Amino acid sequence: MLEYVILMCFFLSVIVFCSTRKHLLISLLSLEFMVLFSFMMLFLLLMNLGYELYFCLLFLVFSVCEGALGLSILVSLVRSHGNDYLSSMSILSW
Repeated sequence: MLEYVILMCFFLSVIVFCSTRKHLLISLLSLEFMVLFSFMMLFLLLMNLGYELYFCLLFLVFSVCEGALGLSILVSLVRSHGNDYLSSMSILSW
């Protein structure tokens, strides 16, 4: 039952990520929720199979690095453009 709740929350975060295209902060938050729920699914899978949880620790380290990079991009965007709209971010302006 818990697996279905986690899977439903994961798909809801995917839907939120696909539907929000205005603010970078909301997109980053939905990506973090996707990482969190995929970690929960991975943890439950590894616990059920009886494997070591070292891979979960490695997954958490990479997800923290991803979150820090996303936050630094958000701060850089707000400092340069004054807002976090995705429409103001362009490849040519970098």
